[in-house]
Amino acid sequence: MIPAWLIIGSITFLVAILINRLSSSDIRWFMRLRRPQWLTFEWAIPFIWTFIFICGAYSAYVVWITNPGTPQTWLLMAGYLFLEVLIMAYTPVMCKLRSLKVGTIIGGTGFFWGLMLACLIWPVSGWAVGLLLPYLLWSPIGTYVTWEMIALNPMDA
Repeated sequence: MIPAWLIIGSITFLVAILINRLSSSDIRWFMRLRRPQWLTFEWAIPFIWTFIFICGAYSAYVVWITNPGTPQTWLLMAGYLFLEVLIMAYTPVMCKLRSLKVGTIIGGTGFFWGLMLACLIWPVSGWAVGLLLPYLLWSPIGTYVTWEMIALNPMDA
């Protein structure tokens, strides 16, 4: 039998690869956008997101092993999957639509879904909720950066 951690990790990786499809024009559009002057840590963002995804996948694993295969656990796994889809949709949808407002909306929606998911998993595992904290702390920062970029790039709002 395939271990649960391997299945969850593989699904996390596969969803990220399948959704995060950007054309060269999407990348060019995103790279030419002006950023807030205080955004001096942009180089660290890929590392931050890697850490967040590892924590999120491990959180799902903790929930799974706490109560494997029950209908409630399957619903929570669907909640994790939807959260990842929201997170991964941010960049490609924003870039395809060339809209920072859309990015801000997706970022905010992801945060509130993550908060709701954390509330749902609290009775199952406090440890799993703790593993979602990096996302719940970072998501508002990323969403705020996008919102700030609207004023700096009014033609791309």
